[in-house]
Amino acid sequence: MKTEKNIFIAFILNLIFSVFEFLGGIFTGSAAIMSDAVHDIGDAISIGFSYFFERKSSKEPDERYTYGYVRYSVLGGVITTFILLLGSMAVVFNAVGKIMRPTEINYDGMIVFGIIGVIVNFLAAYFTHSGDSINQRAVNLHMLEDVLGWVVVLIGAVVMRFTDWKLIDPIMSIGVAIFILANAIKNLKNVLDIFLEKTPANISVEEIKNHICEIDGVLDVHHIHLRTLDGYNVYATMHVVTDANPHTIKKLVREELAAHGITHSTLELETPDEHCHDKHCHINHSHSHHCHHHH
Repeated sequence: MKTEKNIFIAFILNLIFSVFEFLGGIFTGSAAIMSDAVHDIGDAISIGFSYFFERKSSKEPDERYTYGYVRYSVLGGVITTFILLLGSMAVVFNAVGKIMRPTEINYDGMIVFGIIGVIVNFLAAYFTHSGDSINQRAVNLHMLEDVLGWVVVLIGAVVMRFTDWKLIDPIMSIGVAIFILANAIKNLKNVLDIFLEKTPANISVEEIKNHICEIDGVLDVHHIHLRTLDGYNVYATMHVVTDANPHTIKKLVREELAAHGITHSTLELETPDEHCHDKHCHINHSHSHHCHHHH
């Protein structure tokens, strides 16, 4: 699986690189490089999680996880996002400390590390940019943000080399941290929507209801539930009241759902005189059928 291999490559690269960075941070005395190192180790850990979860998420459904393991991929995204949030807060904290007490920095060493950092992270981002799980997006966000972080370190080092203005370093790292925070929060919101079984954003229950009502032979439709497991596959369940041939109706309803991008559906068919035993139903039923047919 392509996604998995990409994530694994990114994990190894990040791990090796963060060790190299710690040494660089000690050598140059740049707190920016040190905090980047901490950040990268955090990335490597979260990418490791992602790798593990992505593998688990591709397992086939079984008795224990009847819906399959897809949510594990989403869980990887949650953990990665939290690590991102903590990481960016740590960067801000560190930067504020540096603004209070500027320290001596070896600018030339910083420039060299900056160049290597940009190249390595650019390659890692390039390897991981394709893939479409929430996990993969979170990992790619890390990569992109690492490239940015290093571009900032490099520019900062060059400017400081010529101006000796030490505040540049912490100020720029705060800028990047804010950008990371904003993205992480957006990512977290998407993931939470999935866990809270929110109706996927691109689908309207009202519209589906109306379209199904227009099918000949459908008298009423209620109990429409839509959920997504991973942000891509949408599952639907509903009760359809009909007096027509059930097979035809099922086929037509499934075709209508497929047109809305819903590929997995569970349909409960009821006859007009059958009582649905749910309190929501009684309101609907009282034998005034909802669907107004335009014949």
